[in-house]
Amino acid sequence: MKNDIHILLTDKDLPERARQIAQKVYTGERITETDGLYLFEHGELGYLGTLANFVRERKQGDNTYFNKNFHVEPTNLCVYTCTFCSYSRLIKQKQEGWAYTMDEMMALIHKYDGQPVTEVHLVGGVLPQYDLKFYLELFRRIKAHRPELHIKALTPVEYHYIFKKAKVSYEKGMEMVKASGVDSLPGGGAEIFAADVRDQIAGGKCSGEQWLRIHEIWHELGMRSNATMLYGHIEKYHHRIDHMEKLRQLQDKTHGFQTFIPLKFRNKDNQLSHLPEVSTIEDLKNYAISRIYLDNFDHLKAYWPMIGRATAQLLLAFGVDDLDGTIDDTTKIYSMAGSEEQNPSLSTQDLVRMIRQVGRRPIERDTLYNVVKDFEGVEFEEDKTFRGYLELPVVNGSN
Repeated sequence: MKNDIHILLTDKDLPERARQIAQKVYTGERITETDGLYLFEHGELGYLGTLANFVRERKQGDNTYFNKNFHVEPTNLCVYTCTFCSYSRLIKQKQEGWAYTMDEMMALIHKYDGQPVTEVHLVGGVLPQYDLKFYLELFRRIKAHRPELHIKALTPVEYHYIFKKAKVSYEKGMEMVKASGVDSLPGGGAEIFAADVRDQIAGGKCSGEQWLRIHEIWHELGMRSNATMLYGHIEKYHHRIDHMEKLRQLQDKTHGFQTFIPLKFRNKDNQLSHLPEVSTIEDLKNYAISRIYLDNFDHLKAYWPMIGRATAQLLLAFGVDDLDGTIDDTTKIYSMAGSEEQNPSLSTQDLVRMIRQVGRRPIERDTLYNVVKDFEGVEFEEDKTFRGYLELPVVNGSN
């Protein structure tokens, strides 16, 4: 696809508007909100893939990133009742859920002692007992136990709740969170920023403006975070563009976002189960336009436990340069919602193979995209004694 964009620029059968947008992408000129809406409404899949792949390769070449991570989900009980959510349970449904103690969460952390994981991703439901004091102590204990483990923890939905309960400002609260050992924020809880949609699917949670403000404060502290968008439910194309425009504007201001992660709505066992899920074609289109529109984001991630391995591979030709991580079957958020991956766990070899099969270069990263290992020229020999694989360099094309 490297040179296909030149064909678009001279294609006389292409609508003039489409050719103009292709020219903008080629020269690095920012597309407008009306351009983005045009792409959703009129962009053909091959055209969108060509533009998105051009942007991806201009930014990252063939490099495709993953990390070795695991999740700790404190609880799936929650005070909020988001209509799209299949994961959470009300407090009165506690028999259907879990709520770990701090010691139980630390035991989950200890399970990975001696393993080469670089990140713990910590996010879950919202409960009164998981207050600011609780989380600050948990973060300090994790960091004291394993200082090099990157803590990516909690969304603005959780921070908004615990700061309000503790009667501290966002500014003071985020300073305390940073001091306790949190290294970055995940992108969850963004859903759709537009109030008319957000009120219907996530009423009661922090607003879109509050979500953005918490990330802005975090960036002002010199820290990094990710951003997400939940798509494929009751929102319209203009809501998606509005969402990305707000992210693009904040990124212009702070430069603190690393990665954008579109998240597909799944309709199993939630209040929106009557809505059909969007097609894989719509997935490819949405990712491609995200890559084109968010020109100031370095990375676009396909979260493979949600989107599925096969679609994640396809997306590597539609702007995606990151497949998240090994996960190790430690998240239930999307398996409970009916995603393709009911037991989400991949070995390093699995991820490397997925990336190589579509002609990309697999690179293990840490959370901040420092290269841990470039797998170019590395082959694997399964070690029957230990879980995982021994990595063997290729010598003259053979092991």
